[in-house]
Amino acid sequence: MNVESPDAHIKEPSGLLLTVIAVAAGALVANLYYAQPLITSIGGEIGISPDLAGSVSSVTQIGYGIGLFFLVSLADLVENKRLVLINLALTAIALVGAAMATSAVPFFIAAFFVGLCSTGAQVLIPFISHLVPEAKRGRIVGNVMAGLLGGIMLARPAALFISAHFGWRAVFLCSAALMLVIGLTLFRLMPTRKPPGGKHYFQILRSMIGLFRDIPLLRLRSLYQALMFCAFNMFWTAAPIMLADRFGMSEQGIALFALAGAGGALAAPLAGRLADLGLTRAMTFGAMLSLGITSYASGLAADWHWLAALVVLTVVFDAAVQTNQIIGQRIIFLGPQETRGRVNAIYMTINFVGGAIGSLLGTITYHIGGWNLTAATGGIIAVLLLTAFFVAERNRVDQAAE
Repeated sequence: MNVESPDAHIKEPSGLLLTVIAVAAGALVANLYYAQPLITSIGGEIGISPDLAGSVSSVTQIGYGIGLFFLVSLADLVENKRLVLINLALTAIALVGAAMATSAVPFFIAAFFVGLCSTGAQVLIPFISHLVPEAKRGRIVGNVMAGLLGGIMLARPAALFISAHFGWRAVFLCSAALMLVIGLTLFRLMPTRKPPGGKHYFQILRSMIGLFRDIPLLRLRSLYQALMFCAFNMFWTAAPIMLADRFGMSEQGIALFALAGAGGALAAPLAGRLADLGLTRAMTFGAMLSLGITSYASGLAADWHWLAALVVLTVVFDAAVQTNQIIGQRIIFLGPQETRGRVNAIYMTINFVGGAIGSLLGTITYHIGGWNLTAATGGIIAVLLLTAFFVAERNRVDQAAE
């Protein structure tokens, strides 16, 4: 007797919808990074002292971290299209508020809500996993994640280019306009998805503790990606300073370097395809090893003033982080459909905590020992990752033998 696959009735989304969702994810997450290269300009105009200038971007990050846990989990409770459109509308309003602010307090309030509502990007990723069969899920999620990472990498150079010609306020206004265009497009193209009923919001939040406790692979993949994202943020916190110090780059030069580094996002679709073929363990190991080699080698490239090699290493470094992210999300989305929003909320919240630690480490390591210490710390993180990987693999083998 033939048993029908649970994916048999899934109608795959159009290429246009996938493209719009990828752009939407990238555009939403980009909002977290626009202020980073502009903190001096923004701080000087709204009355923030140089010592507190870093808070201009950190407030947005705090809002995003809170939203990851408290809003992304709503994807298992609230109709997904409505949730995404509300987030986009609120993000646009908050961006206009940031652009119009003339003092610190209104700007910080707007920046907080920009981060909080930009978590709509993490609603789109589990949403798209519901629309594709398991055999193609890695590739499709990889395509969307390529858009998301592209948004992260392009945000800083875009902010610098727009600000140089029209001022920093134009950056936020342009992003607000983009949110509205994306929202109108998704209103026309995005299908509705109503999660199964029967739960209240606080039940959803409480259940996340049980999900984290009961799903070992969620804990493991969250640890892997948190360490990966820690190394990623550490690298990109210190790299602009290093490029200015050692290569004498201007802001425009640093923006072009970041633009070249965005090439790592191109690894996402390939990573997704290979993950669909069952190569997750080999790819996880390769991503961790690549992270360690490129981190260490970037220190040598800077010492030798070899900019071309540094660009190539950066692309491979970013591709390693992206590859591990795709594999992790494909694995955690193998669970029940009704828990994917919460599972992604847990995964991304832990990932965000790792990234926040990485930003702090980037500042500390560069201040203490320059780029060489930052690069060496990246290598140490890779050693920790590989150690965790081999311990997990050994336990898997031991359990299989019992």
